[in-house]
Amino acid sequence: MPFPANVPMNYLADTLGIEIQIFGSEMDSHGHKVPIIGCSSCEKSLQSRLTGQQQADTLPEDSPLERRMRQMMLLNLDWFMQTLLDRKDRMSMANALEVRVPFCDYRIAEYLYNVPWEMKEYKGYEKGLLRAAMQDYLPEKVLWRKKSPYPKTHNPNYLQAVRAMLAAILQDPKAPLFQLVKREAIEQLLLQPSGVQWYGQLMAYPQTIAYFVQMNAWLRAYDVKIVE
Repeated sequence: MPFPANVPMNYLADTLGIEIQIFGSEMDSHGHKVPIIGCSSCEKSLQSRLTGQQQADTLPEDSPLERRMRQMMLLNLDWFMQTLLDRKDRMSMANALEVRVPFCDYRIAEYLYNVPWEMKEYKGYEKGLLRAAMQDYLPEKVLWRKKSPYPKTHNPNYLQAVRAMLAAILQDPKAPLFQLVKREAIEQLLLQPSGVQWYGQLMAYPQTIAYFVQMNAWLRAYDVKIVE
């Protein structure tokens, strides 16, 4: 995460929005960004993540969609948010930057868990409830503009760059990556069409290649030796 390293030195603190987990901006029932109803493979994936965790509290009058969205909020809080907070702390403090998370407050989380999904998705917008709450503070063009998430890796130049990096690793007989991964598997990965989906939205083909590049860099930087 290069952002903390590029914050000007005269800034000692910053804020990080965790509202996507609290207000549900990535749980868009219209865009089907998350498993909703009737998808057996999605259901299996969801339940595997919820296994061993506290089950989502529901109300008898909850609709199937409402119950699913409660499950997704619990999953976001207990699964994804933990990763985000850990990365935020590590990346920011490594660059002497204090980052606060104003929405990451248990009182806000507890309150919003009980807010019906139709209110969270007010007017069909992601973070619709949060937008409505800010009507007296933000101009209309900012308040209701389409969400602009972190840059994705759809640009073909990114795929070309990470492919070249991984191909260079293949040419290195001492690359530490191959202590863990078969060289033949990496060769096959580079030959696959770019449309191949790996394990989930956040680890599509370009990100998967980049993951192995990062793994090799980490193993080399810390001189990791795998002992059988």
